[in-house]
Order: sequence, then structure tokens, then C-alpha cells
Amino acid sequence: MTAPILEINSLNKSFGSVEVLRDISVSIQEGEFLVLLGPSGCGKSTLLNCIAGLEEISGGELKINGKLMNNVPPKDRDIAMVFQSYALYPNMTVEENIGFGMKVRSVPNADRGEKTASVAKLLQIEPLLDRKPSQLSGGQRQRVAMGRALVRDPMLFLFDEPLSNLDAKLRVEMRAEIRRLHQTLNASIIYVTHDQIEALTLATKIVVLKDGLIQQAGTPSEIYNKPANIFVAGFMGSPSMNLFEASVSADGEFIVAREGADDLVLHAENGRAGGAKTVTIGLRPEDMTNVREGDINGVQVVSCPITAIEPTGSDMFVIFDLAGENILARMRADTKVSVGDSLDIGFDMSKASYFSVETGERLE
Repeated sequence: MTAPILEINSLNKSFGSVEVLRDISVSIQEGEFLVLLGPSGCGKSTLLNCIAGLEEISGGELKINGKLMNNVPPKDRDIAMVFQSYALYPNMTVEENIGFGMKVRSVPNADRGEKTASVAKLLQIEPLLDRKPSQLSGGQRQRVAMGRALVRDPMLFLFDEPLSNLDAKLRVEMRAEIRRLHQTLNASIIYVTHDQIEALTLATKIVVLKDGLIQQAGTPSEIYNKPANIFVAGFMGSPSMNLFEASVSADGEFIVAREGADDLVLHAENGRAGGAKTVTIGLRPEDMTNVREGDINGVQVVSCPITAIEPTGSDMFVIFDLAGENILARMRADTKVSVGDSLDIGFDMSKASYFSVETGERLE
């Protein structure tokens, strides 16, 4: 296997006595799309700035294309960055904004014009080349900012929450645009976001951060279907994974005590209690279905009183109480149910995740 395009080993970053990144180790191969994901304040933008050279690292190693970059200035790292704020020059046209970096580097006019035209065609902004940024929409401005990065033809593209200023419809369109560019150019991309939908739809690899520590690194499928701990389970997914405690019987069954009702006994052939007396069980909303309408066969059926419903157009989210926890199940939009009804809900325990009550870590 070739050397990673980006390799980070035991990176630490502190601001004074405050440690914001701890023992960060991650690498990607050329052409991969790495998303740094986590809540506000988790350290993801700081890590991106360390990769860019905008922040000095306090310890560890950072290599780009096999070369140590710890003390290399940003201009010599062969990276291009796209910011949340676009950072366009208001007095320049779109064409001048895209070509400004090449002008600074004394690229000949003919080459500059050819490269700008090529990138404008790729981004479908050719009719906008004579306009100023004030005459552009948010989505158009973001395309120009991307164009300015693309003409660099860098080793690494760094995106710092580039879509957070756009409305919902534009975000969807720009996600598709970024995905298309990645596939077309086979670009190596590091992308920061707190939006898990962006992460799941764009990434080939996701790193989930919390309080400056990596919680899990893996493919979107691994992060979603096999969360490493309760934090990742609760953070990923919209709505997130349902979590509830169960005691483990001598023969390995999971027993959920329900106030005012019989205990719920859940059978799981792939149960992984690891010798624990109690576990936290995780189930995605789509893994609990409306048996009455025949959505799925071969699941455990539980009669549950409905406490709330949330129609979203494409889905109906049904909420019920289970051992003091609000559990949310994803149903078809045409599900006929009202608050106070009892609904037979099928628990697909083949999809369940199990976590230690003490540590929150996944039990295999």
C-alpha cells in the first residue's frame, strides 16, 4: 500500500494550560474523503487548523505525502482551504477572485485564464465570471470559494464547515456538488462539520470527536451501525439511537422492567453481554416497526402505549415510554395511530447494539 496522503500520530494541542486535542492519530490514503465530526467545542476545527498549519501543534507528528509538516508554514504545505465565510474579495469579479492566488504566484496570464475557465466550467459558474460577490447568492459564493481552491490543484483540500451559512435546500444541492467534485477529481479532502447528514453522505471515513479525543474512526456504515460507545450511538443518526437499560438473566436474556406492566423479555441470538449483569441496549428508530401493518416478520412483538406522535411528511415518528425512557420508532407516513393507543411494535433485536452501563463502551 502507498504511503498515506495524511498521517497524524499522537497529536496534542494546548492553549496555555487547556488541552484541546489529546493523542490524535488518524491517516487517509490519496482520494479519500475524511470528515471530522462532533459537537461544538470538540476540537474538530482546531485539528483542521493544525493540518493547515494555522495552529502549531504541541506534540506528536503530522505528515502530508510522507513529509513531516510540524514546522512547515501553511504556504508550503500544498493545501487549499475553503472557509465557512467564503472570504471573497468584494472589489474583485468572480474571475479575479478565482485567479487571484495564481496572480500572486506569477502564473502567466494565458495559463491563469485557461485554468479559471476550466474550473468555472466544472463548477457551472461560467455566466458569473464578470459579477462581483455582492451580486451572488450564498450557493454561488460558495462555488466561487471552491473554485479558488480548485485552481491550486493541491495535495489536500480542507473544508471548514463550508455549508453552515446556507439554507436547507442549498445545503442539499452543495452536498451533491462537493460529492460530484470528489468523484470527478479523485481529490483528497478533509472536511469539518457538526452535521451528521453531511458526514454520512460525503465521507469515505469519519472521525467522531468529543472533548478533544477521538471516540471512533471508521466508514459511515461502521459509525452508524456499530457505534463504539454510547456517545457515538446517541450523536449519530437523526433521530439518534434509542438507549435503554436491561438486566441480563442467567440464560442470557435481556429483561426490561416496565412500571405498571409485565417485564419485557428480549431474546437476542447475537446478545453480547460480556458477563455483565446489566447492559444498555441500543436500537435505531427504523429497527422498531409497526407489526399491525405487516412491516416486518420475525421480530419480537411488544404492546406499547403511545405517548406522542411526530409526523414529518415522509415518516411518522411514534414515541412510547419504556422503563422511563422515551423510545422513538420510525413508522410509515400513513400509519394510523393516536396518542393513548396501544400499538404492537416489533423489536428487531438482530440490529441491536449493547453497551457497558459502567463505561459506556460497546460490548462485542
